[in-house]
Amino acid sequence: MKGSKWLYALASFALAIGLWQLVIIVGDYPEALFPGPLAVLEKWCALVADGSLFVHIGVSLYRFIIGYGSAVIVAIIAGVLLGRLPRVWALIDPVVQVIRPVSPIAWSPFIVLWFGIGDMPAIVIIFIAAFFPVLLATVAAVNRIDPLYLKVASNFELSQKDLIWKIILPAAFPAIGSGLHMAIGSAWIFLVAGEMVGAQSGLGYLIVDARNALDLDTVLAAIVTIGVIGLALDHLLRIFEHAIKKVWTGKTI
Repeated sequence: MKGSKWLYALASFALAIGLWQLVIIVGDYPEALFPGPLAVLEKWCALVADGSLFVHIGVSLYRFIIGYGSAVIVAIIAGVLLGRLPRVWALIDPVVQVIRPVSPIAWSPFIVLWFGIGDMPAIVIIFIAAFFPVLLATVAAVNRIDPLYLKVASNFELSQKDLIWKIILPAAFPAIGSGLHMAIGSAWIFLVAGEMVGAQSGLGYLIVDARNALDLDTVLAAIVTIGVIGLALDHLLRIFEHAIKKVWTGKTI
């Protein structure tokens, strides 16, 4: 089964590359305006050879891990507390629903003024992008926990700590996992946007710098790199999610 999955993935990428080349041929686009797969591959290899690509990837991943990780921790803690306090959540929810649809980039003028340039603006933008999906998923998951579980915990006189770790989080984690997947995609997208605003390094900055120099080979090489890393991050999250479920349920899910 795993072998066929890899074959489908390879076939999918081959099809995408073929369509890419076909569009260039049919549209008769100049190489300077729409570089082909081979030109982009050559540029990507050049960026790897001089080490610059790894520098930008390292900076972007550092910002992403800090922003996404802190957002997940804060959102899960807040989500569990607010899920256990429905009246407080009823008071806060309207404000959250107003703020949530606002693009993190809309806050960038204030973020740059408050945090300056460098790593922090991108980290804050990632935090905002990841926070709300995890918060809402956690609150909803806690609210949907079967009351029977809570009654059993009460009968056994579990402490609040044991109640959270042994009952609430294991029962809520499948739904929280969905929020984590939504957040990782959103956060990775806005990482690039954030690096286009107030950063002097990273994959987003690489795209802006190459665009200003009309180096579209580099732009597409960076875009492909962003997509591949995003896919890898999602798969790593699935592995982590699978491991957590296995620990809490004692079986493979």
